[in-house]
Amino acid sequence: MDPLSLLWLFFVLASLQPAVARQVLIVQRRRALAEISRTREATVITLIHRQESLSLLGFPVVRYIDIDDAESVLQAIRETPPGRGIEIILHTPGGLVLAAQQIASALANHSGKVTAVVPHYAMSGGTLIALAADEIVIDQHAALGPVDPQLGEYPAASLVEVAKRPGEHEDRTLIMADVGRKALAQVGGFVARMLEGRMGHDRAREVARLMASGVWTHDHPLQSPELTAMGLPVTVGVPELERALMSLYPQPRGRASAVEYSSRPATPSLPPRREVPRQRSRAD
Repeated sequence: MDPLSLLWLFFVLASLQPAVARQVLIVQRRRALAEISRTREATVITLIHRQESLSLLGFPVVRYIDIDDAESVLQAIRETPPGRGIEIILHTPGGLVLAAQQIASALANHSGKVTAVVPHYAMSGGTLIALAADEIVIDQHAALGPVDPQLGEYPAASLVEVAKRPGEHEDRTLIMADVGRKALAQVGGFVARMLEGRMGHDRAREVARLMASGVWTHDHPLQSPELTAMGLPVTVGVPELERALMSLYPQPRGRASAVEYSSRPATPSLPPRREVPRQRSRAD
């Protein structure tokens, strides 16, 4: 075989390698999901968003909860028999309110136990979905977040506050503030309705106010102590099977990890050997 043919063969194999590696990864994920489903005796759904790579080109694409995700999750919920548990594994920065509310409503209406597992974080729309679960299994340092709506790049609560300040405002600011008031009422009411069956009317309204009215910044991490204080059904500690599954969703190639570590304990060094002086015997 001439060198030019070898070069073409190399390029063909190099272009096919990412596709083959991705198929192998998909098979491993399905096996891991089947094992978790068998162990938990529940339908296991993943909603995991990392930066994805477009085929061959390798451009990073930031993923979030969208209508396609909602359609797939709703189908999985519909195919789950009544009374059978559902475990949804969440790792997401959030996304569309419409899609997140559809998923949360379907989970809240399911007749079996619903468990939300959060190995690292589930912010915004991911938190909205977690609030629909009967149990939230969260890692010790994992986080949920506020669910206050965002209008483009601006928090709805901030737009409402700005419009209240004295002075003239642009028509665009006033219109966005009006939309923001409606969005806050809609999301807050939805959260309260989901929680009322678990913690009562007054407590659910208070939790909804904290989570959906802009009390915190939108990226504020709410960890297990804060979530427990609110009265949410939190269990600390993500099982090993779910941790192993997360390793099958790596960041795209071409991005070097900024973190390296070694868990091997260092071998303790021996103290320097001390010379013991010899005593010379003396004959009397």
